[in-house]
Amino acid sequence: MNLIAATSTFSFFTLISRILGYVRDILIAIFLGTSLFADAFFVAFRLPNTFRRLFAEGTFNAAFIPSYAGELTKSKSGADSFAKSVFNLLFIILLILVFVAEIFMPQLIFLIAPGFYQDPEKLNLAVELSRITFPFLFFICLASFFGAILNSYNKFAAAAAAPIILNIVLILALLSSKWFNIKDVVTLSYAVSLAGFLQLIILLFFVKKYFTPILSLKIKIDKKIKFFFSKLLPSIFSSGVTQINILVGTIIASFQAGAVSYLYYADRVYQINLAVAGIAVGTVMLPELSKHIKNNNFKQITNLQNRALELCLFLSIPAATALVLASEQIITSLFGYGSFNSLSVTNTALALTFFAFGVPAFSILKIFSNYFFARNDTKTPFYLSLISVILNILISVSLFGKFGFIIIPIATSISSWANVFFHFYFIKKRNYYYFDKTFIYKLPRIILSVVVMGIVLHLLLGFFSVKFDYNESWKFIYLFIIVIISLFSYFFVSNFSGAFKFKDIKLKN
Repeated sequence: MNLIAATSTFSFFTLISRILGYVRDILIAIFLGTSLFADAFFVAFRLPNTFRRLFAEGTFNAAFIPSYAGELTKSKSGADSFAKSVFNLLFIILLILVFVAEIFMPQLIFLIAPGFYQDPEKLNLAVELSRITFPFLFFICLASFFGAILNSYNKFAAAAAAPIILNIVLILALLSSKWFNIKDVVTLSYAVSLAGFLQLIILLFFVKKYFTPILSLKIKIDKKIKFFFSKLLPSIFSSGVTQINILVGTIIASFQAGAVSYLYYADRVYQINLAVAGIAVGTVMLPELSKHIKNNNFKQITNLQNRALELCLFLSIPAATALVLASEQIITSLFGYGSFNSLSVTNTALALTFFAFGVPAFSILKIFSNYFFARNDTKTPFYLSLISVILNILISVSLFGKFGFIIIPIATSISSWANVFFHFYFIKKRNYYYFDKTFIYKLPRIILSVVVMGIVLHLLLGFFSVKFDYNESWKFIYLFIIVIISLFSYFFVSNFSGAFKFKDIKLKN
Protein backbone atom coordinates (compact mmCIF):
# COMPACT_ATOMS: atom_id res chain seq x y z
CA MET A 1 0.00 0.00 0.00
CA ASN A 2 1.16 3.54 -0.77
CA LEU A 3 0.34 5.41 2.45
CA ILE A 4 0.78 8.88 0.98
CA ALA A 5 -1.40 8.07 -2.04
CA ALA A 6 -4.21 6.60 0.05
CA THR A 7 -3.98 9.41 2.59
CA SER A 8 -3.95 12.00 -0.21
CA THR A 9 -7.19 10.61 -1.62
CA PHE A 10 -8.87 10.78 1.77
CA SER A 11 -7.34 14.16 2.55
CA PHE A 12 -8.33 15.69 -0.80
CA PHE A 13 -12.04 15.11 -0.25
CA THR A 14 -11.73 16.02 3.42
CA LEU A 15 -10.08 19.32 2.48
CA ILE A 16 -12.83 20.07 -0.03
CA SER A 17 -15.38 19.37 2.69
CA ARG A 18 -13.58 21.58 5.23
CA ILE A 19 -13.16 24.43 2.73
CA LEU A 20 -16.89 24.29 2.01
CA GLY A 21 -17.37 24.13 5.78
CA TYR A 22 -15.49 27.40 6.07
CA VAL A 23 -17.72 28.96 3.42
CA ARG A 24 -20.71 27.72 5.41
CA ASP A 25 -19.33 29.12 8.67
CA ILE A 26 -18.42 32.44 7.09
CA LEU A 27 -22.05 32.78 5.98
CA ILE A 28 -23.26 31.79 9.47
CA ALA A 29 -20.86 34.33 10.99
CA ILE A 30 -22.16 37.06 8.65
CA PHE A 31 -25.85 36.22 9.16
CA LEU A 32 -25.84 35.17 12.84
CA GLY A 33 -22.51 36.30 14.33
CA THR A 34 -22.25 35.26 17.99
CA SER A 35 -25.88 36.07 18.79
CA LEU A 36 -28.50 34.18 20.79
CA PHE A 37 -29.59 32.48 17.53
CA ALA A 38 -26.02 31.40 16.78
CA ASP A 39 -25.53 29.93 20.28
CA ALA A 40 -28.83 28.01 20.05
CA PHE A 41 -28.06 26.61 16.59
CA PHE A 42 -24.52 25.60 17.52
CA VAL A 43 -25.81 23.62 20.51
CA ALA A 44 -28.48 22.00 18.31
CA PHE A 45 -25.82 21.20 15.70
CA ARG A 46 -23.13 20.23 18.20
CA LEU A 47 -25.04 17.24 19.58
CA PRO A 48 -25.64 15.26 16.35
CA ASN A 49 -22.40 16.57 14.81
CA THR A 50 -20.41 15.29 17.78
CA PHE A 51 -21.92 11.85 17.16
CA ARG A 52 -21.02 12.22 13.48
CA ARG A 53 -17.40 12.85 14.40
CA LEU A 54 -17.43 10.05 16.95
CA PHE A 55 -18.77 7.53 14.45
CA ALA A 56 -17.57 8.80 11.08
CA GLU A 57 -14.04 9.93 11.91
CA GLY A 58 -12.46 6.65 12.89
CA THR A 59 -14.33 5.50 15.99
CA PHE A 60 -16.69 3.03 14.36
CA ASN A 61 -13.84 1.90 12.12
CA ALA A 62 -11.70 1.18 15.18
CA ALA A 63 -14.15 -1.43 16.46
CA PHE A 64 -15.59 -2.70 13.19
CA ILE A 65 -12.68 -2.99 10.73
CA PRO A 66 -10.44 -5.38 12.72
CA SER A 67 -13.42 -7.74 13.30
CA TYR A 68 -14.73 -7.45 9.73
CA ALA A 69 -11.23 -7.86 8.24
CA GLY A 70 -10.75 -10.97 10.35
CA GLU A 71 -13.99 -12.45 9.00
CA LEU A 72 -12.97 -11.57 5.43
CA THR A 73 -9.75 -13.56 5.79
CA LYS A 74 -11.92 -16.61 6.55
CA SER A 75 -14.80 -16.20 4.08
CA LYS A 76 -16.84 -13.51 2.33
CA SER A 77 -20.13 -15.10 3.40
CA GLY A 78 -19.09 -15.08 7.06
CA ALA A 79 -18.10 -11.43 6.78
CA ASP A 80 -21.47 -10.58 5.16
CA SER A 81 -23.38 -12.40 7.89
CA PHE A 82 -21.45 -10.53 10.58
CA ALA A 83 -21.99 -7.15 8.84
CA LYS A 84 -25.74 -7.76 8.42
CA SER A 85 -26.17 -8.54 12.11
CA VAL A 86 -24.24 -5.40 13.09
CA PHE A 87 -26.27 -3.28 10.63
CA ASN A 88 -29.63 -4.47 11.95
CA LEU A 89 -28.64 -3.98 15.59
CA LEU A 90 -27.36 -0.49 14.82
CA PHE A 91 -30.57 0.35 12.97
CA ILE A 92 -32.75 -0.66 15.93
CA ILE A 93 -30.54 0.98 18.58
CA LEU A 94 -30.29 4.26 16.68
CA LEU A 95 -34.03 4.35 15.99
CA ILE A 96 -34.81 3.93 19.70
CA LEU A 97 -32.14 6.50 20.66
CA VAL A 98 -33.54 9.16 18.32
CA PHE A 99 -37.13 8.48 19.46
CA VAL A 100 -36.19 8.81 23.15
CA ALA A 101 -34.09 11.93 22.52
CA GLU A 102 -36.96 13.67 20.72
CA ILE A 103 -39.22 13.11 23.74
CA PHE A 104 -36.66 14.15 26.36
CA MET A 105 -34.93 16.92 24.39
CA PRO A 106 -35.36 19.62 27.11
CA GLN A 107 -33.59 17.36 29.59
CA LEU A 108 -30.89 16.59 27.01
CA ILE A 109 -30.31 20.31 26.42
CA PHE A 110 -29.96 20.76 30.17
CA LEU A 111 -27.15 18.17 30.11
CA ILE A 112 -25.19 19.73 27.22
CA ALA A 113 -25.99 23.43 27.78
CA PRO A 114 -27.21 23.93 31.37
CA GLY A 115 -26.40 27.64 31.16
CA PHE A 116 -29.25 28.07 28.67
CA TYR A 117 -31.76 27.55 31.51
CA GLN A 118 -30.88 31.07 32.65
CA ASP A 119 -32.37 32.37 29.37
CA PRO A 120 -35.82 30.86 28.57
CA GLU A 121 -35.85 32.26 25.01
CA LYS A 122 -32.48 30.70 24.17
CA LEU A 123 -33.50 27.42 25.85
CA ASN A 124 -36.79 27.08 23.94
CA LEU A 125 -35.07 27.86 20.66
CA ALA A 126 -32.31 25.31 21.34
CA VAL A 127 -34.89 22.60 22.15
CA GLU A 128 -36.86 23.36 18.97
CA LEU A 129 -33.77 23.33 16.75
CA SER A 130 -32.31 20.20 18.38
CA ARG A 131 -35.50 18.23 17.71
CA ILE A 132 -35.15 19.15 14.04
CA THR A 133 -31.44 18.30 13.76
CA PHE A 134 -31.31 15.11 15.85
CA PRO A 135 -32.49 12.68 13.10
CA PHE A 136 -29.15 13.50 11.44
CA LEU A 137 -27.63 11.17 14.02
CA PHE A 138 -29.62 8.18 12.74
CA PHE A 139 -28.70 8.78 9.10
CA ILE A 140 -25.04 9.60 9.63
CA CYS A 141 -24.27 6.64 11.89
CA LEU A 142 -25.68 4.20 9.33
CA ALA A 143 -23.75 6.06 6.62
CA SER A 144 -20.60 5.61 8.74
CA PHE A 145 -21.27 1.87 8.86
CA PHE A 146 -21.27 1.78 5.03
CA GLY A 147 -18.09 3.88 5.05
CA ALA A 148 -16.39 1.34 7.32
CA ILE A 149 -17.28 -1.45 4.88
CA LEU A 150 -15.73 0.55 2.03
CA ASN A 151 -12.60 1.36 4.06
CA SER A 152 -12.15 -2.35 4.79
CA TYR A 153 -11.67 -2.81 1.04
CA ASN A 154 -9.25 0.17 0.94
CA LYS A 155 -11.91 2.29 -0.78
CA PHE A 156 -11.65 5.67 0.96
CA ALA A 157 -12.93 8.23 -1.57
CA ALA A 158 -16.72 7.86 -1.18
CA ALA A 159 -16.72 7.95 2.63
CA ALA A 160 -14.31 10.90 2.67
CA ALA A 161 -16.39 12.80 0.09
CA ALA A 162 -19.77 12.24 1.78
CA PRO A 163 -19.45 15.14 4.29
CA ILE A 164 -19.19 17.53 1.34
CA ILE A 165 -22.94 17.04 0.94
CA LEU A 166 -23.60 18.44 4.42
CA ASN A 167 -21.76 21.66 3.70
CA ILE A 168 -23.34 22.15 0.26
CA VAL A 169 -26.83 21.62 1.66
CA LEU A 170 -26.22 24.04 4.56
CA ILE A 171 -24.78 26.70 2.25
CA LEU A 172 -27.81 26.41 -0.03
CA ALA A 173 -30.10 26.57 3.00
CA LEU A 174 -28.45 29.78 4.23
CA LEU A 175 -28.65 31.44 0.84
CA SER A 176 -32.24 30.34 0.22
CA SER A 177 -33.30 31.62 3.65
CA LYS A 178 -32.19 35.07 2.55
CA TRP A 179 -33.75 34.83 -0.89
CA PHE A 180 -37.12 33.63 0.43
CA ASN A 181 -36.99 35.55 3.73
CA ILE A 182 -37.23 32.37 5.86
CA LYS A 183 -35.90 32.17 9.43
CA ASP A 184 -32.18 31.32 9.10
CA VAL A 185 -31.73 28.97 12.05
CA VAL A 186 -34.84 26.90 11.33
CA THR A 187 -33.88 26.45 7.68
CA LEU A 188 -30.35 25.45 8.73
CA SER A 189 -31.68 22.89 11.19
CA TYR A 190 -33.89 21.14 8.63
CA ALA A 191 -30.96 21.18 6.21
CA VAL A 192 -28.80 19.26 8.71
CA SER A 193 -31.17 16.28 8.80
CA LEU A 194 -31.72 16.40 5.03
CA ALA A 195 -27.95 16.29 4.47
CA GLY A 196 -27.63 13.23 6.70
CA PHE A 197 -30.28 11.40 4.68
CA LEU A 198 -28.55 12.27 1.39
CA GLN A 199 -25.20 11.00 2.66
CA LEU A 200 -26.78 7.71 3.67
CA ILE A 201 -28.36 7.22 0.23
CA ILE A 202 -25.13 8.03 -1.63
CA LEU A 203 -22.96 5.69 0.47
CA LEU A 204 -25.58 2.97 0.11
CA PHE A 205 -25.13 3.27 -3.65
CA PHE A 206 -21.34 2.82 -3.41
CA VAL A 207 -21.36 0.02 -0.84
CA LYS A 208 -23.74 -2.23 -2.84
CA LYS A 209 -20.79 -3.67 -4.76
CA TYR A 210 -19.37 -5.12 -1.52
CA PHE A 211 -22.35 -5.48 0.82
CA THR A 212 -26.14 -5.52 0.55
CA PRO A 213 -27.95 -4.49 3.75
CA ILE A 214 -31.17 -6.38 4.50
CA LEU A 215 -33.40 -5.17 7.33
CA SER A 216 -34.50 -7.96 9.66
CA LEU A 217 -35.67 -8.23 13.26
CA LYS A 218 -34.28 -11.76 13.44
CA ILE A 219 -30.74 -11.03 14.62
CA LYS A 220 -28.37 -13.75 15.66
CA ILE A 221 -26.34 -12.38 18.56
CA ASP A 222 -23.37 -14.73 18.67
CA LYS A 223 -19.95 -14.37 20.26
CA LYS A 224 -18.64 -12.30 17.34
CA ILE A 225 -21.43 -9.73 17.69
CA LYS A 226 -21.04 -9.56 21.48
CA PHE A 227 -17.29 -9.11 21.06
CA PHE A 228 -17.82 -6.31 18.53
CA PHE A 229 -20.24 -4.35 20.71
CA SER A 230 -18.00 -4.88 23.74
CA LYS A 231 -15.31 -3.05 21.71
CA LEU A 232 -17.61 -0.40 20.22
CA LEU A 233 -18.53 1.57 23.34
CA PRO A 234 -14.93 1.88 24.63
CA SER A 235 -13.74 2.83 21.13
CA ILE A 236 -16.41 5.55 20.85
CA PHE A 237 -15.11 7.10 24.04
CA SER A 238 -11.38 6.63 23.45
CA SER A 239 -11.16 7.44 19.75
CA GLY A 240 -13.50 10.39 20.13
CA VAL A 241 -11.89 11.83 23.26
CA THR A 242 -11.11 15.16 21.55
CA GLN A 243 -14.76 15.57 20.55
CA ILE A 244 -15.89 14.57 24.04
CA ASN A 245 -13.59 17.20 25.52
CA ILE A 246 -15.05 19.79 23.13
CA LEU A 247 -18.58 18.74 24.13
CA VAL A 248 -17.60 19.12 27.80
CA GLY A 249 -16.30 22.57 26.90
CA THR A 250 -19.61 23.47 25.27
CA ILE A 251 -21.49 22.47 28.41
CA ILE A 252 -19.32 24.69 30.59
CA ALA A 253 -19.21 27.55 28.06
CA SER A 254 -23.01 27.73 27.95
CA PHE A 255 -22.84 29.77 31.17
CA GLN A 256 -21.08 32.66 29.38
CA ALA A 257 -22.82 34.66 26.62
CA GLY A 258 -21.21 34.16 23.21
CA ALA A 259 -18.70 31.61 24.49
CA VAL A 260 -20.32 28.65 22.69
CA SER A 261 -19.91 30.52 19.41
CA TYR A 262 -16.29 31.54 20.11
CA LEU A 263 -15.37 27.91 20.75
CA TYR A 264 -17.33 26.67 17.73
CA TYR A 265 -15.55 28.96 15.25
CA ALA A 266 -12.12 28.23 16.77
CA ASP A 267 -12.87 24.51 16.67
CA ARG A 268 -13.77 24.74 12.99
CA VAL A 269 -10.37 26.22 12.12
CA TYR A 270 -8.10 23.72 13.85
CA GLN A 271 -10.26 20.74 12.86
CA ILE A 272 -9.04 20.96 9.25
CA ASN A 273 -5.55 19.92 10.32
CA LEU A 274 -6.87 17.20 12.60
CA ALA A 275 -8.83 15.84 9.64
CA VAL A 276 -5.69 15.56 7.50
CA ALA A 277 -2.90 14.86 10.01
CA GLY A 278 -4.83 12.60 12.36
CA ILE A 279 -8.10 11.29 10.98
CA ALA A 280 -6.98 10.75 7.38
CA VAL A 281 -3.70 9.01 8.28
CA GLY A 282 -5.38 6.99 11.04
CA THR A 283 -8.31 5.90 8.86
CA VAL A 284 -6.03 4.79 6.03
CA MET A 285 -3.53 2.92 8.22
CA LEU A 286 -6.04 0.94 10.36
CA PRO A 287 -7.21 -1.66 7.76
CA GLU A 288 -3.65 -2.30 6.61
CA LEU A 289 -2.24 -2.46 10.14
CA SER A 290 -4.98 -4.91 11.16
CA LYS A 291 -4.05 -7.21 8.27
CA HIS A 292 -0.32 -7.11 9.07
CA ILE A 293 -0.98 -7.88 12.73
CA LYS A 294 -3.20 -10.85 11.86
CA ASN A 295 -0.45 -12.12 9.55
CA ASN A 296 2.29 -11.48 12.18
CA ASN A 297 4.23 -9.40 9.65
CA PHE A 298 6.42 -7.56 12.17
CA LYS A 299 8.57 -5.75 9.62
CA GLN A 300 5.55 -4.21 7.92
CA ILE A 301 3.93 -3.39 11.26
CA THR A 302 7.00 -1.43 12.36
CA ASN A 303 7.33 0.33 9.03
CA LEU A 304 3.65 1.29 8.81
CA GLN A 305 3.45 2.56 12.40
CA ASN A 306 6.59 4.68 12.04
CA ARG A 307 5.64 6.14 8.68
CA ALA A 308 2.13 6.98 9.91
CA LEU A 309 3.45 8.79 13.00
CA GLU A 310 6.08 10.51 10.89
CA LEU A 311 3.47 11.77 8.42
CA CYS A 312 1.21 12.85 11.28
CA LEU A 313 3.96 14.99 12.85
CA PHE A 314 5.06 16.37 9.49
CA LEU A 315 1.54 17.74 8.97
CA SER A 316 0.48 18.69 12.51
CA ILE A 317 3.54 20.49 13.95
CA PRO A 318 3.72 23.21 11.26
CA ALA A 319 -0.04 23.64 11.38
CA ALA A 320 0.04 24.17 15.14
CA THR A 321 2.88 26.68 14.74
CA ALA A 322 0.97 28.63 12.10
CA LEU A 323 -2.24 28.68 14.15
CA VAL A 324 -0.40 30.04 17.20
CA LEU A 325 1.43 32.74 15.26
CA ALA A 326 -1.46 33.84 13.03
CA SER A 327 -4.62 33.08 15.02
CA GLU A 328 -6.02 36.62 14.93
CA GLN A 329 -5.23 37.12 11.24
CA ILE A 330 -6.86 33.79 10.40
CA ILE A 331 -10.06 34.51 12.35
CA THR A 332 -10.50 38.06 11.08
CA SER A 333 -9.87 36.93 7.49
CA LEU A 334 -12.29 34.00 7.66
CA PHE A 335 -15.09 35.35 9.85
CA GLY A 336 -14.53 39.06 10.56
CA TYR A 337 -17.48 40.42 8.60
CA GLY A 338 -21.11 41.43 9.18
CA SER A 339 -22.48 40.38 12.59
CA PHE A 340 -19.11 38.89 13.60
CA ASN A 341 -17.66 41.97 15.30
CA SER A 342 -14.10 42.81 16.42
CA LEU A 343 -14.72 41.50 19.96
CA SER A 344 -15.83 38.16 18.47
CA VAL A 345 -12.62 38.09 16.41
CA THR A 346 -10.44 38.74 19.47
CA ASN A 347 -12.11 36.13 21.67
CA THR A 348 -12.28 33.47 18.95
CA ALA A 349 -8.61 34.05 18.05
CA LEU A 350 -7.65 33.66 21.71
CA ALA A 351 -9.51 30.33 21.87
CA LEU A 352 -7.84 29.20 18.64
CA THR A 353 -4.37 30.01 20.00
CA PHE A 354 -4.79 27.67 22.97
CA PHE A 355 -6.49 24.96 20.90
CA ALA A 356 -3.51 25.16 18.54
CA PHE A 357 -1.07 24.05 21.25
CA GLY A 358 -2.99 20.78 21.38
CA VAL A 359 -3.21 20.16 17.62
CA PRO A 360 -0.23 17.74 17.44
CA ALA A 361 -1.63 15.88 20.48
CA PHE A 362 -5.11 15.57 18.90
CA SER A 363 -3.49 14.10 15.76
CA ILE A 364 -1.02 11.79 17.53
CA LEU A 365 -3.87 10.28 19.57
CA LYS A 366 -5.57 9.17 16.35
CA ILE A 367 -2.39 7.27 15.42
CA PHE A 368 -1.50 5.88 18.85
CA SER A 369 -5.03 4.61 19.51
CA ASN A 370 -4.86 2.58 16.28
CA TYR A 371 -1.88 0.66 17.70
CA PHE A 372 -4.35 -0.73 20.25
CA PHE A 373 -7.46 -0.93 18.03
CA ALA A 374 -5.69 -2.99 15.36
CA ARG A 375 -4.92 -5.51 18.11
CA ASN A 376 -8.60 -5.64 19.14
CA ASP A 377 -7.84 -3.72 22.34
CA THR A 378 -10.29 -0.87 22.87
CA LYS A 379 -10.35 -1.04 26.67
CA THR A 380 -6.85 0.36 27.30
CA PRO A 381 -7.44 3.53 25.22
CA PHE A 382 -10.84 3.82 26.91
CA TYR A 383 -9.39 3.91 30.43
CA LEU A 384 -6.61 6.29 29.41
CA SER A 385 -9.08 8.61 27.67
CA LEU A 386 -11.39 8.52 30.69
CA ILE A 387 -8.54 9.86 32.83
CA SER A 388 -7.96 12.57 30.22
CA VAL A 389 -11.61 13.65 30.21
CA ILE A 390 -11.70 13.77 34.03
CA LEU A 391 -8.56 15.93 33.99
CA ASN A 392 -10.17 18.22 31.42
CA ILE A 393 -13.33 18.59 33.51
CA LEU A 394 -11.39 19.28 36.72
CA ILE A 395 -9.30 22.03 35.11
CA SER A 396 -12.26 23.61 33.29
CA VAL A 397 -14.73 23.59 36.19
CA SER A 398 -12.25 24.69 38.86
CA LEU A 399 -10.86 27.62 36.85
CA PHE A 400 -13.85 28.70 34.70
CA GLY A 401 -14.98 31.24 37.28
CA LYS A 402 -11.53 32.88 37.28
CA PHE A 403 -10.59 32.75 33.58
CA GLY A 404 -13.92 32.38 31.76
CA PHE A 405 -14.30 30.53 28.45
CA ILE A 406 -10.57 30.64 27.63
CA ILE A 407 -9.82 27.95 30.22
CA ILE A 408 -11.72 25.45 28.04
CA PRO A 409 -9.24 25.30 25.11
CA ILE A 410 -6.37 25.41 27.63
CA ALA A 411 -7.80 22.42 29.52
CA THR A 412 -8.51 20.55 26.27
CA SER A 413 -4.91 20.91 25.10
CA ILE A 414 -3.38 20.01 28.47
CA SER A 415 -5.56 16.92 28.89
CA SER A 416 -4.87 15.80 25.31
CA TRP A 417 -1.10 15.99 25.78
CA ALA A 418 -1.47 14.05 29.03
CA ASN A 419 -3.43 11.42 27.08
CA VAL A 420 -0.63 11.18 24.50
CA PHE A 421 1.91 10.42 27.25
CA PHE A 422 -0.44 7.86 28.84
CA HIS A 423 -0.83 6.09 25.48
CA PHE A 424 2.90 6.17 24.75
CA TYR A 425 3.74 4.67 28.13
CA PHE A 426 1.54 1.62 27.54
CA ILE A 427 2.57 1.29 23.89
CA LYS A 428 6.22 1.03 24.94
CA LYS A 429 5.42 -1.16 27.95
CA ARG A 430 3.69 -3.72 25.70
CA ASN A 431 6.35 -3.50 22.96
CA TYR A 432 3.81 -2.43 20.36
CA TYR A 433 6.15 0.14 18.88
CA TYR A 434 9.73 1.36 18.68
CA PHE A 435 11.30 4.22 16.73
CA ASP A 436 13.14 3.01 13.65
CA LYS A 437 16.27 4.69 12.26
CA THR A 438 14.33 6.56 9.58
CA PHE A 439 12.03 8.21 12.12
CA ILE A 440 14.97 9.22 14.34
CA TYR A 441 16.71 10.69 11.27
CA LYS A 442 13.68 12.68 10.11
CA LEU A 443 12.19 14.11 13.32
CA PRO A 444 14.88 16.76 14.01
CA ARG A 445 14.77 17.75 10.33
CA ILE A 446 11.01 18.23 10.56
CA ILE A 447 11.56 20.48 13.60
CA LEU A 448 14.20 22.48 11.70
CA SER A 449 11.81 22.93 8.76
CA VAL A 450 9.07 24.13 11.12
CA VAL A 451 11.42 26.69 12.72
CA VAL A 452 12.34 28.13 9.31
CA MET A 453 8.67 28.24 8.28
CA GLY A 454 7.77 29.95 11.58
CA ILE A 455 10.39 32.67 10.99
CA VAL A 456 9.12 33.26 7.44
CA LEU A 457 5.51 33.39 8.66
CA HIS A 458 6.35 35.82 11.49
CA LEU A 459 8.15 38.18 9.09
CA LEU A 460 5.30 38.08 6.57
CA LEU A 461 2.68 38.78 9.25
CA GLY A 462 4.68 41.79 10.39
CA PHE A 463 5.11 43.08 6.85
CA PHE A 464 1.38 42.82 6.04
CA SER A 465 0.11 43.73 9.53
CA VAL A 466 -1.94 46.77 8.44
CA LYS A 467 -3.75 44.64 5.86
CA PHE A 468 -5.49 42.68 8.65
CA ASP A 469 -7.36 45.55 10.28
CA TYR A 470 -10.96 44.55 10.96
CA ASN A 471 -12.41 46.87 8.27
CA GLU A 472 -10.00 45.80 5.52
CA SER A 473 -11.85 44.23 2.56
CA TRP A 474 -9.05 42.12 1.05
CA LYS A 475 -7.55 40.58 4.18
CA PHE A 476 -8.40 37.03 3.06
CA ILE A 477 -6.29 37.51 -0.09
CA TYR A 478 -3.29 38.57 1.98
CA LEU A 479 -3.79 35.60 4.31
CA PHE A 480 -3.84 33.28 1.31
CA ILE A 481 -0.59 34.77 -0.04
CA ILE A 482 1.13 34.42 3.36
CA VAL A 483 -0.04 30.81 3.74
CA ILE A 484 1.21 29.83 0.28
CA ILE A 485 4.65 31.42 0.79
CA SER A 486 5.01 29.85 4.25
CA LEU A 487 3.98 26.42 2.97
CA PHE A 488 6.44 26.69 0.09
CA SER A 489 9.26 27.55 2.51
CA TYR A 490 8.33 24.55 4.68
CA PHE A 491 8.26 22.04 1.83
CA PHE A 492 11.44 23.50 0.31
CA VAL A 493 13.44 23.21 3.55
CA SER A 494 11.90 19.77 4.26
CA ASN A 495 12.98 18.47 0.88
CA PHE A 496 16.43 20.07 1.10
CA SER A 497 17.10 18.75 4.62
CA GLY A 498 15.68 15.29 3.94
CA ALA A 499 12.85 15.71 6.46
CA PHE A 500 10.26 14.40 4.07
CA LYS A 501 10.06 13.01 0.56
CA PHE A 502 7.04 11.37 -0.99
CA LYS A 503 9.01 8.27 -2.03
CA ASP A 504 9.89 7.59 1.61
CA ILE A 505 6.23 6.98 2.48
CA LYS A 506 5.64 4.22 -0.08
CA LEU A 507 4.88 0.93 1.61
CA LYS A 508 5.13 -2.28 -0.30
CA ASN A 509 2.98 -5.21 0.69
